Amino acid sequence: MASTVSLRCAQSYESAQLQASIEDLLMPLGGMAAFVKAGDRVLLKPNLLTGGRPSKACTTDPAMIREVAAMVKDCGGKPFLGDSPAFGSAAGVARANGLLPICQDLAIPIVEFSARRYASAGATFDHLRLSKEAMEADVLINLPKVKSHMQLTVTLAVKNLFGCVPGKMKAWWHMEAGKDRLRFGKMLVETAATLAPDLTIIDGIVAHEGNGPSAGEPRDLGLLGASADVFALDRVFTAILGIDPKTVPVLLAMDTLGIDPCNLEEIAIDGPKLEMLLCEDWRLPDTLMPIDFGMPRVIRSTFRHLYVRFIQEPLAGTAGRN
Repeated sequence: MASTVSLRCAQSYESAQLQASIEDLLMPLGGMAAFVKAGDRVLLKPNLLTGGRPSKACTTDPAMIREVAAMVKDCGGKPFLGDSPAFGSAAGVARANGLLPICQDLAIPIVEFSARRYASAGATFDHLRLSKEAMEADVLINLPKVKSHMQLTVTLAVKNLFGCVPGKMKAWWHMEAGKDRLRFGKMLVETAATLAPDLTIIDGIVAHEGNGPSAGEPRDLGLLGASADVFALDRVFTAILGIDPKTVPVLLAMDTLGIDPCNLEEIAIDGPKLEMLLCEDWRLPDTLMPIDFGMPRVIRSTFRHLYVRFIQEPLAGTAGRN
């Protein structure tokens, strides 16, 4: 049976319009009720890369999280928010991105991920250290942002799940597997396969092109996508952006590992025809950087993470109390 990817044109993050857009987007998949039942603990996994560049559209828009969380609650689910940002804590980055009022209004807890060892769903790695909170959630909803990426060419649905690798284990993966782009891509693919998100909704209303994942520029793309198949969604959006799959480690790994669907012809697309959505001038990074993190960079990254999380964040939180 072919995987279904739903695509809808959308221009606004305004609440009423966005709610209608997401409801229409999910209709071919059975609506939110096809994924969330009463009492389900539902992890919302956005891209909370950084709190330092809110105007650059390099994180999942807060309005997306608000509307998806409200839909989950309407189904009787119990949403909670989690991520493992590169620097700082999930709560600190969520606060910096304006998510705290949304989480308070909808009574959505923000959780910090803790690592556990799990058997990999693939054959390349024996085990993976992943978020216990993500693995034990009844439902995992992946909420990525469409972005260019200076190391991986583009970051979409599969790469967003790398945020379920807690703490500085991500930096260690860059050191362990980063010398081999294909091996790093296989790690990302097997991480996604092991987490097995129930639903992915990708935010491409305003995307992030150029020197992403954070140093690029906003780009009005006007598009939302959703699928129960995280891999099919990546194939479709790579095609929409006009990117050669051979330049994307995630897609190379998917092909090498035989991840279905292997090509666009095997995906059922609900929405505008792909040729109507093609972005002919999507800007990729000026230069691709090595994926590899050497030991000095890992050590610096670890200390920076600890500094931001345990020194800067408490001060910022205290200053903002009143």
